[in-house]
Amino acid sequence: MKAMLSFVLLISIPALISSDFIITESEHQKNEYVNSLSNVLELTGRTLKKRSIGEHGKKPESGLEIYSMKVDCKVTSRFAHNMVINRVVNRANESKEAFFEIELPKTAFITNFSMTLDGVTYVGAVKEKEVAQQQYQKAVSRGQTAGLVKASGRKMEKFKVSVNIGPTKKVTFELTYEELLKRHLGKYEIQIRVKPKQLVKHFQIDVHIFEPQGIAFLDFDAKFLPNNLTSIVKKTLSATRGHVSFKPTLEQQRKCPDCDETVLDGDFIIKYDVNRDLSAGTVQIVNGYFVHHFAPANLTRIPKNVIFVIDHSGSMSGTKMRQTNEALLKILDDMNTKDHFAIIIFDDTSETWKNSIFQATPNNVAEAKVFVRTISARGGTDINAPMLKAVRLLDKSHQDKLLPERSVSMIILLTDGDPNSGESNPTKIQENVKSAVNGRYNVYCLGFGYDVKYSFLEKMSLDNDGVARRIYEDSDAPLQLQGFYDEVANPLLLDIELHYPENAISELTQANFRQYYDGSEIVVAGKISDDDLQSLIAEVFAQTANENLTLKAEVQVSEVENITQQQLYIFGDFTERLWAYLTIQQLLEKRVSAETNEKKNLTDRILELSLKYSFVTPLTSMVVTKPEENKNDSFVADKPSEDEKVPIQQRQYSYPGHAYTTSLASPSFISRRPSFTYVDSDPHFVISINDHSDAICFNIDGKPGAILNLVTDPYTDFVVNGELIGEKKIEINKKVNTYFGKFGIVNNKMDVKVEVSTKTITVFHGEDKIVFPWSATASLTKESFSISIIKERNLTLTMGDDATFVIVLHRVWKNHPLHRDFLGFYTLDSHRFSNMTHGLLGQFYHEISAEVYNIHPGLDEGKSDATMIVKGHKLRVTRGYQKDYRFDPKRGTNVPCWFVHYNGKGFIDGSPTDYVVSSLFDYLYS
Repeated sequence: MKAMLSFVLLISIPALISSDFIITESEHQKNEYVNSLSNVLELTGRTLKKRSIGEHGKKPESGLEIYSMKVDCKVTSRFAHNMVINRVVNRANESKEAFFEIELPKTAFITNFSMTLDGVTYVGAVKEKEVAQQQYQKAVSRGQTAGLVKASGRKMEKFKVSVNIGPTKKVTFELTYEELLKRHLGKYEIQIRVKPKQLVKHFQIDVHIFEPQGIAFLDFDAKFLPNNLTSIVKKTLSATRGHVSFKPTLEQQRKCPDCDETVLDGDFIIKYDVNRDLSAGTVQIVNGYFVHHFAPANLTRIPKNVIFVIDHSGSMSGTKMRQTNEALLKILDDMNTKDHFAIIIFDDTSETWKNSIFQATPNNVAEAKVFVRTISARGGTDINAPMLKAVRLLDKSHQDKLLPERSVSMIILLTDGDPNSGESNPTKIQENVKSAVNGRYNVYCLGFGYDVKYSFLEKMSLDNDGVARRIYEDSDAPLQLQGFYDEVANPLLLDIELHYPENAISELTQANFRQYYDGSEIVVAGKISDDDLQSLIAEVFAQTANENLTLKAEVQVSEVENITQQQLYIFGDFTERLWAYLTIQQLLEKRVSAETNEKKNLTDRILELSLKYSFVTPLTSMVVTKPEENKNDSFVADKPSEDEKVPIQQRQYSYPGHAYTTSLASPSFISRRPSFTYVDSDPHFVISINDHSDAICFNIDGKPGAILNLVTDPYTDFVVNGELIGEKKIEINKKVNTYFGKFGIVNNKMDVKVEVSTKTITVFHGEDKIVFPWSATASLTKESFSISIIKERNLTLTMGDDATFVIVLHRVWKNHPLHRDFLGFYTLDSHRFSNMTHGLLGQFYHEISAEVYNIHPGLDEGKSDATMIVKGHKLRVTRGYQKDYRFDPKRGTNVPCWFVHYNGKGFIDGSPTDYVVSSLFDYLYS
């Protein structure tokens, strides 16, 4: 299986392209879908000023220069940890927009992304997908084209982000992703497409491979390099370690001595396999997790029985039908004489070639090829009838003992459309096929083209121990069809069971398999729950073509751990991350065909593991806040499903609860989790509703020096408090305007305390103490805690998966007779807090249910009053506006809200004095 990576740097003029960004999927991109699992690195520099790439190889006219590119790939026991680092400098005298774009395998999970600009590192955080969708919707409500998703390719997904770079400034992009390399037709393959389109001062690809089983061969291919330059690719190979490096100098990159054109334009391919014999395989153990690889050699092939069910409806006419016929002819040529086969063709009716199943003798194959050449397209699409006919044909053939007792029976369906004739309900067809097959045969579904409903085929395959594949409309479609057939052409084992010590192992991945095919591999991982386990025994039970097979492997836990940990360049927790990766992949497959209750349990478990190990999976997204001139925009990286072909800006998202809109004619109902909450100015508390389009707000009239609790979560041991300050002059018998002048944040689980005042930011971590002034841009990361400071503007605080906050600094004229500098506090992410969370803001981290009605002219001229029913109280509220200062600390952005009078009475729990605490790091327990 190929690991796949494509990397592109695009350069544009800011005036011509928005600082916000979105990926669209053009028709051209759809036609460029790739079906290999390759690892493609594509690095390009281009200017969008002319809306096209300039003359090949010339230096970019925009002034942006890629001065360093590095791909670092570490493979340990087939688990690949990949890091892509790209550094760009803006040599122009004006700001430029740089785009970082990378294509990676669909089977890979992004685990980290960061970009460093002006000494500040902006780090991505993996969040629940709904949270990221809310982030996207929030930007849309502001009229921005926000968001980032990866457009789906054949086996690739695209990650893309842009950032504005000032004159003479540099930016570093760094992306990490992980995947388990799958053995495909006897090898593992890494394909890197090298295409920088400019000379790069520091260009380097490093691939380190460690395989305790022993490396059988390690090859590379770089056809784009002239023969006299292949020597610059360095390959070293020992018994268990391999290293391939490619580090061309500037002169070696030149096409000619005096030109700027580059020879780096093609595919760089690495292939390898490991040593194999007829054994129980190999076991690696690190930090209490094990992984078992099993792929025996020197076995006799088991005969197979294949029913080809071929769609020849009208939509298959032309190229599709010609390519299908071409592929079938080649597949028939490759069939083993011990195999049996039949062909069923269908449109709105079905026809079986010779109404039986035949051995693949030369005569039978020749007659079948004559029939295949006559197949033409016509009619509708009835999938149900031919699939059931295929099952009956296999049933009868087995009953009549026409097929070998030890053989593999399978149905391969090829279709390009949805069922529209006969039984057309997809769910009913799936149920019918599953009931008829009854666990006896494998069903493989090949969906031809973009219009086919892939999810329908995927579920039907997974329900019957098969897989689904999309066959892409391209010139190589026959090769795609034949390539899939080659994967299942040579079964070697049946009914494989892998056993481990029952009381010593937990959290085991799938350990029972229907078949093992030549050129593939079985991988099982689990957790060692017995801390005193000295040796791990792995037993394999299976059926070969002629006998029952039993294999056994025993490894000493301490010895195996030492062997792996001695490899200094290997990331030490790879077995645990491999186990998590494999578990998530298998749970995602189970989820496709699960019933409602089971599906919820599977979803919860997938989400739990995805968040714990920071994997971007179909249930999670990565959110990164990027710096811009007047705001911090966030982008969202999603993992689309195979059926998601619609560009992101055309998709519709729905959220739980009711969207809230103001209406003077009818009551409105609010029932949803707040998109974010904040407190700013003197002090105004704002609970944003419906992605910032509306809010509920209130003031708290406190005394200078009072410390108010904003957030307390006893479960996560987390606290946020704020200290009030007053104006410089206090007049007797007049209201004292107060603001927050200091915040204290505590996370005892992380042993972190942060004190933020208008002068400094102090971080206490254990016995360490670090003080930052507001006069400098800086960042700090400690384990899962990070803080990023933008000079004299704001800071972003991230506490692992628990929360993300922004504190805004408000500066006033130093000699102002009345006002002081003050702070605002914004909660951007609170979804990981427990239901026990409380405080003036924390109590609103849960869903709010409120009804607003009886909207009428209010007591204040030009403002409407209304009645709000909330928490069992009937309150008078007034329509008005508050300011959100996150993006513009001076002017702010208007937020429409319903104002609750009298210090939020009836809206907040209790009274404001209930939230007063004794010190900045004190706890409030309600």
